[in-house]
Amino acid sequence: MGEERAPLGEDSVAAVVVTRHRRDLLADSLKVIAAQTRPVDHLVVVDNGPDQPARDVVESVELPTTYLPSHRNLGGAGGFALGMLHALALGAEWVWLADDDGRPADEHVLEVLLGEARSRGLAEVSPVVANIDDPDRLAFPLRRGLTWKRSSAELGTDFLPGIASLMNGALFRASTLEVTGVPDLRLFFRGDEVELHRRLVRSGLPFGTSLKTAYLHPNGSDEFKPMLGGRFHAQDPENEVKRYYTYRNRGYLLSQPGMRKIGALEVLRFGLYFVGVKRDPKAFLRWLRLVRQGRRERFYRF
Repeated sequence: MGEERAPLGEDSVAAVVVTRHRRDLLADSLKVIAAQTRPVDHLVVVDNGPDQPARDVVESVELPTTYLPSHRNLGGAGGFALGMLHALALGAEWVWLADDDGRPADEHVLEVLLGEARSRGLAEVSPVVANIDDPDRLAFPLRRGLTWKRSSAELGTDFLPGIASLMNGALFRASTLEVTGVPDLRLFFRGDEVELHRRLVRSGLPFGTSLKTAYLHPNGSDEFKPMLGGRFHAQDPENEVKRYYTYRNRGYLLSQPGMRKIGALEVLRFGLYFVGVKRDPKAFLRWLRLVRQGRRERFYRF
């Protein structure tokens, strides 16, 4: 019989981190999480690669911790689902998400996010996700209307309602996850955060991004290829594995309530990119095949 753990206290925060084969990056992330001015009450780390275990990295952190090795790679979606459910089972009132290749920008991030969530009555709040090598730039471009924002200065100075990056420093109330659920294991990785965002939007719960704090992440803008003078972009990952999951999962997403209206536009946009810009009709046919696979919920691994 395992030792029964006392539930976490009122207003407690559990941080959930998913890792796989990135010990050094994980150590950097956990160091900043452990240094928060509003201390984390419990740290949950899901290790999708225990053949190269990170247990010693996790246990070296001066926080109450749970190390969860998964001998089947659950991907980011399954890893976060496992970690978030474990945090809820511990009794956490707040669940704070982080990936192993990013980290909070400073020691005040959690304190700022909690303050924003309480003062604004938010179900979820996210920090700005900034480029870890150039924090004045966004790690991922953000579309506002027909324009794409690539720097933090373009976003404003306060708060963006209804916009959030959900796996990079996002803070959820436990009661929010009872409404939205946790990420879908079937998606494995790529698009799982978009699908959870879709559920959050449809829930009607208030959420958004605080522009008062940031989470640092490697630059992901290079995947988004500009067209028509930058008015449109198409996501084109650099390797076959990422393309497979990105396009397959996108097909599933476009079949879901709340996203179906943009499906036809996606075909036009990616047709323009692959045929008109990249001049690779075969790549467009592969894109169509993977999108159809996702719509049919054929969630086979690569």
